[in-house]
Amino acid sequence: MNATRFRHRDDVHFLPADDGVTLTLIRVRTEPEATKGPLLLVHGVAMRAESFRPPVPRTIVDALLDDGWDVWMLNWRGSTDLDPRPWTLDDVALNDIPAAVRYVLAQTGAVSLKAVAHCQGSTSLSMAAVSGLVPEVEVIVSNGVSLHPVIPPFGRVKLHGLRPLLQRTQTYVDVPWRDGPERALPRLTRNAVRLWHAECGNPSCNMASFALGSGHPALWRHANLDAATHDWVSTEFGRVPMSYYAQLAASERAGQIVSLRPREGLRARYAEEAPRTNARFALFTGSENRAFLPESQKATLAYLNRHQPGRHSLHVLRGYGHADVFLGRRAHIDVYPRILAALNA
Repeated sequence: MNATRFRHRDDVHFLPADDGVTLTLIRVRTEPEATKGPLLLVHGVAMRAESFRPPVPRTIVDALLDDGWDVWMLNWRGSTDLDPRPWTLDDVALNDIPAAVRYVLAQTGAVSLKAVAHCQGSTSLSMAAVSGLVPEVEVIVSNGVSLHPVIPPFGRVKLHGLRPLLQRTQTYVDVPWRDGPERALPRLTRNAVRLWHAECGNPSCNMASFALGSGHPALWRHANLDAATHDWVSTEFGRVPMSYYAQLAASERAGQIVSLRPREGLRARYAEEAPRTNARFALFTGSENRAFLPESQKATLAYLNRHQPGRHSLHVLRGYGHADVFLGRRAHIDVYPRILAALNA
């Protein structure tokens, strides 16, 4: 638990997504009460809302509370705190994000909100925004990737070569395969990953690199994590459904996020037409991001600037990777002030 966690009072809210799946929202309160509007935090793939409160002295939640924001942390259907189920980014963009936005506004009486999102939370929120599903969102701070997944070369090998083999027998890639089950394919995969990632003795760190990126490690720079956080991530990652990888593979080939099957309210190709939102995007990424290369956010900025020039911004964080933007021991110095500046601009 982080050093300031005792200050937080959590109100847990259960809400249905628009297709009936149960989600949760955690409203985090402290003294003094919020003086600014609601702020939605949206976690990444195979993570949960609590991933924004790692065991570091000061988290992004602390920074937002101290800046006066009314903080709501969403557990969307891919959260490790919810029952596992196959999902696609389309499911989240169409059913989870709009329902969460409406719920927060109804509970607070506000007419708009701002959001900070990470990884596939960022992608899903961006998809909902450009589709015109969340016009109430004024500012989107998007970390890692938004509408244009650009991945490292070996990541493409895994996505297009290994994925078709795995999905014949597996519904998920399970980061906690370190604990079993001891079936042949998980055991073979886990042992191969351990041999490939000799840079680290933490099996969750190894498996996260295999499942979610391409690097040694893929999701952060070890120098940016303290020992407590590096140990903590062992319990923070869960299952990644093969349905997500199928959409990511199609999107990587297309050069932008695409829908797996047409649905009313969603786009077939999300960056093909002008965005149907007035939200201001502040795009963040680490210069050493090995899950989605910095070119991902650069491509999304170019798309946004074609239609709304001069409105949006890109922040490349030197020396950071993917998730260490929120988990890093110095993120409260290097990153959070830039996020707050983007929200308050």
